[in-house]
Amino acid sequence: MKDYGPISAGVKTGGQKLGKELSVDRKKRSYHRLFNTILFLLLFFGSLQLKAAIPKDTNVYRVYILNIQEEIAPPIWHLTQKAFQEAQDQQDDLLLIHMNTYGGMLDAADSIRTAILHSEIPVYVLIDNNAASAGSLISIACDSIYMVSGANIGAATVVNQSGEVLPDKYQSYMRSMMRSTAEATGRDPQIAQAMVDPRISIPHIIDSGMVLTFTTSEAIENHFCAAKVKGIKDLMDRLGIENYELNKQEIKATDKIVRFLINPMVSGILIMLIVGGLYFELQSPGVGFPLVAAVMAAVLYFAPYYIEGMVENWEILAFFLGIALLAIELFVIPGFGFFGITGIIMVIGSLALAMVDNHGFSFTLPNLDALINSLLIVSLFSVVGLILAYYLGKRLFTSSSKYNLALNAVQDRGEGFGIDLESYQHVIGEEGIAFSMLRPAGKVKIQAKIYDAVSISSFIAKGEVIEVVAYENAQLVVQKKGS
Repeated sequence: MKDYGPISAGVKTGGQKLGKELSVDRKKRSYHRLFNTILFLLLFFGSLQLKAAIPKDTNVYRVYILNIQEEIAPPIWHLTQKAFQEAQDQQDDLLLIHMNTYGGMLDAADSIRTAILHSEIPVYVLIDNNAASAGSLISIACDSIYMVSGANIGAATVVNQSGEVLPDKYQSYMRSMMRSTAEATGRDPQIAQAMVDPRISIPHIIDSGMVLTFTTSEAIENHFCAAKVKGIKDLMDRLGIENYELNKQEIKATDKIVRFLINPMVSGILIMLIVGGLYFELQSPGVGFPLVAAVMAAVLYFAPYYIEGMVENWEILAFFLGIALLAIELFVIPGFGFFGITGIIMVIGSLALAMVDNHGFSFTLPNLDALINSLLIVSLFSVVGLILAYYLGKRLFTSSSKYNLALNAVQDRGEGFGIDLESYQHVIGEEGIAFSMLRPAGKVKIQAKIYDAVSISSFIAKGEVIEVVAYENAQLVVQKKGS
């Protein structure tokens, strides 16, 4: 036999060399692919940066138009947030508020004021007739104020829904906001607070005992208005801007839905449905519809505030935890104590906090005022919801009408309803078999009839012989034979 050792060794050595060459070649190809990939990514992101760095057409002055033509309330704050975000994304040169309002809610006005003061884009306001109360606060926060002929600005005294002047605590805070806003925009703070307090007297401007309101010419004279204009076109001409583009805010269907749902009156109705539905369901478990209505109302209540970023996750969790505590108090723990009170506080608190724009657990003074208002709204509509649910419950469950949900018919023993105790007496002492396992309750078979039974001794397996000891609580009492 020939010795193939040297040949085998040669083949092995050659194979190792070939393997090494293939390995080196693979590494080269891998490095080449990696290099090409990195080069592609660099070129790709470089092109994005170049694209982002390409300046917009500087020959066109872009103006974003925000219309505030209604009561200052959460829906207007929603549109304002949307306006600032869109103006920033579109790189607009100016945000112009076209205003005609008699005022509104202080917390919403303060949120808009704060957004204007912190805006990186210049904000002008064109007062078309009225900028009263909260509208004057928003206007003073703007970089420049323009007014049409016959317009007015001022009358910022804090009043309630009936138009009655609120206590001085509220007026003091409003005066402070008006002063600080005027100081921030280079206007006279004394004039600004005179729009709130009738006790302030300024020579040649306002006598004591009157709240200050400026006409267009008076506002110009006292540097609260830059100029009188006829409209937006005249304003652009006065600014010396010839080539400009107006971008008016487009209100989408989703925006309309959100604005509708965060309206305080709509929120109040949803609170009534939540509280009333829960009360109705807890008073009559198993009906189903009130619970479904309460859940749907809760979703419609929290969803728009969550979209607006006003609701934190822990606030929604607190609401459902409060519901769980109420259920524990009603169905598990007798009486009414810690769990019930804590549940009510968590439900009411979470509903109120949803209306307040806060971050985490920190609240500033304006948010505390807004929290008090929201607590009043939630408490009022919760009480109304409970009253309506109680009244409706009595009507549905005690009424004799055809829509009554409760069964009022009496099951008279004389008509065959009830249990015939005598029919069970004859089986006491009888023997039978366990028709099912008794642990300890189950069924037994005696004289070819099936009876409900309970064992008094121990578990009884199916098929074992039993004997009847007694009859209690609508079932036979049995034991194993011979026990």
